[in-house]
Amino acid sequence: MKFRVARVEDIPQIQVVRNAVKENMLSDPNLVSDEDCEDFLIRRGRGWICEIDQSIVGFSIVDLVDYNIWALFVHPDYEKQGIGKKLHNIMLNWYFDKTKQTVWLGTAHGTRASIFYKTAGWKEVGMHGKGEIKFEMTFEAWKTLNSD
Repeated sequence: MKFRVARVEDIPQIQVVRNAVKENMLSDPNLVSDEDCEDFLIRRGRGWICEIDQSIVGFSIVDLVDYNIWALFVHPDYEKQGIGKKLHNIMLNWYFDKTKQTVWLGTAHGTRASIFYKTAGWKEVGMHGKGEIKFEMTFEAWKTLNSD
């Protein structure tokens, strides 16, 4: 299992993972284009991938423009192996090295993702978009969570 910064050439495999998930599925896979991914990876923020046997099995992307988590997904065949948690932690450590601005994300209510974020210390602050829960993580909270 190898974790590294995502590159533009990883986008096709990132899209495979994104479209394989069972929760927070896109109603139309074309809603997230390769160009969108490239924009978030190299202009708006940064992304990371987890590789097993040269295949991408999970990825995360954070946006420094709108201060949010743009994506964190693990292929269903590789869930419950700590990949999501590791990608989450790498991403937030990098984010809070760059800014102290509170970061936010939205996810569907009653999903494993919502439980994941609550367990990771994110605070539910209301609703976002089409009925999603809005979560936030402050710099201070992240420092406290990672001081152990």
